[in-house]
Amino acid sequence: MDTRTAAHTLNRIADLLELHEQSRFKASAFRNAARAVAALDATDLRPALQDGSLAQVRGIGPVTLSVLTELAQAGESSYLQQLSEDTPEGLVEMLRIPGLGTAKIRAIHEGLDIDTVHELEEAVRDGRVARLPRFGPRMAEKIARGIAFLRETTPFVLYPRALAEARRLLSAVNAHPGVERAEIAGSIRRRNEIIRDVDIVAACRERPESVATAFVHAPGVRDAIGAGTRTVNIRYVDGTLLHLHCVEPDRFAVALWRATGSVEHEREMTARAAACGLTVADDRLLGPTGERVPVPDEPALYAALGLAYVEPELREGYGEVQAAAARSLPSLITTRDLQGVLHCHSQYSDGTSTIGEMAAAARARGWSYLGVSDHSQSALYAGGLSPETVMSQHEEIDRVNEELAGFRVLKGIEADILIDGRVDYESSMLDRFDYVIASVHSRFALDATAMTERVLRALDDPHVTILGHPTGRLLLTREPYAIDMEAVLSKAAAVGVAVELNADPHRLDLDWRLCLEAKRLGCSIEIGPDAHSTAGLDNVELGIGIARKGWLEPADVLNAMSADVVTARARRRRAA
Repeated sequence: MDTRTAAHTLNRIADLLELHEQSRFKASAFRNAARAVAALDATDLRPALQDGSLAQVRGIGPVTLSVLTELAQAGESSYLQQLSEDTPEGLVEMLRIPGLGTAKIRAIHEGLDIDTVHELEEAVRDGRVARLPRFGPRMAEKIARGIAFLRETTPFVLYPRALAEARRLLSAVNAHPGVERAEIAGSIRRRNEIIRDVDIVAACRERPESVATAFVHAPGVRDAIGAGTRTVNIRYVDGTLLHLHCVEPDRFAVALWRATGSVEHEREMTARAAACGLTVADDRLLGPTGERVPVPDEPALYAALGLAYVEPELREGYGEVQAAAARSLPSLITTRDLQGVLHCHSQYSDGTSTIGEMAAAARARGWSYLGVSDHSQSALYAGGLSPETVMSQHEEIDRVNEELAGFRVLKGIEADILIDGRVDYESSMLDRFDYVIASVHSRFALDATAMTERVLRALDDPHVTILGHPTGRLLLTREPYAIDMEAVLSKAAAVGVAVELNADPHRLDLDWRLCLEAKRLGCSIEIGPDAHSTAGLDNVELGIGIARKGWLEPADVLNAMSADVVTARARRRRAA
């Protein structure tokens, strides 16, 4: 029994348990077991079952182990079959509608006898959903938007999940005896924020068609297209889609470039090749008389076209080919360029780690400072800090700084931007912080004019150092609120406020296209992990990917500068 099918089975059981209003603890146990199985290095569960090691894995208990044992022995789960027989399939699909949880789905099913998304959509249109107890027109409208959003985004997943899946698949491809080397390509290699499918290119020492076809018959495959050819499209039981392209080793570089994309970049490169008297044909580069031009690696391909090498993140058709021809590509920021981080939460508000723990973890990552920016007093939902609590926190930060050599904890705050544009706390309290992040956390439904005016007024406050997660988007869950971002970026550049690229994988807000606009306008960017734990500090790697897509260089990024520069910048704003 392969781990992919096993994890999918456990997750489906958890879904059905929640829909049947059974014990939340029981559903949670199955989800924990699914995560534990998915994290295993092995692809086959049977050896771990036989030697007893699977029973020792954290997260797998007696009940879930019995399900896995049955899966390995019989190839199916009678428990899942029983739950499935009692549950309309459409109810499971409804779980994927943003904002529609199990309680609401049960109320819709029991109140309207609806068990498909199509029927739900009709009931929203004719007003039946709005008339349900504790629903109303606003909830009905929210469900309608959620259905539309589901249909638009269903094939996509967040980048971290796609990357983890791609790495597992890459490991399996590299393990094939006929594969010399393989690499991840496509939108994952370009570090897009949401991903539809996994692209892998493999250089094969055996016949490429045979290697590609071998994966069609691998465990966990639901269906496949292309058996007998070099390129196969494989869909697994959990919905993951793999595009596997197998080639001879001397075609690998061009194949990797082509599979990386984007379509716009490939089109511009192909036109550039034609202007140079060359042709990109399949996975080969041909000269003027059809002779094969050797391409040992991607830099050689770009050099053959008279271009500087274009990093994968930039290959989006946003002028990178012209910049490569002019040798004016940016020197993109890397994780090593960051000197510290500024958007972090502790146990004082809704974080799970102490200030000391966060500081130690930041120092272990090679940074020289960490800014603690817990929520302000208006954020009751997140344990926002009263003025008295702020004073206690600052005393603790002083103690931590005395204990740490060569490292500094800065006193920051993530202050709510109130409905009228004022920044939470009185001026005298804001003066106590080394820097202030101002963020919108409420009233997202304002129209564009009102929201823009609200944020612009906040930017006028001289205490504001950084504008946090500026569009409020939650990827695959909530669209950005209506706001004129060109006006916001222009104002931020004019008054010297940095705009955040929030690196939480659910946000990645600022969008990389807006990073390009910010750079054009001279607006600096702060890459903030929005860390609520020590592990959350690693979000900066995702932020770096988006920053690179947005053509950002170290000089464009606030926290690529020292703590002294950050605090001096904040002081200058207040003194102006």
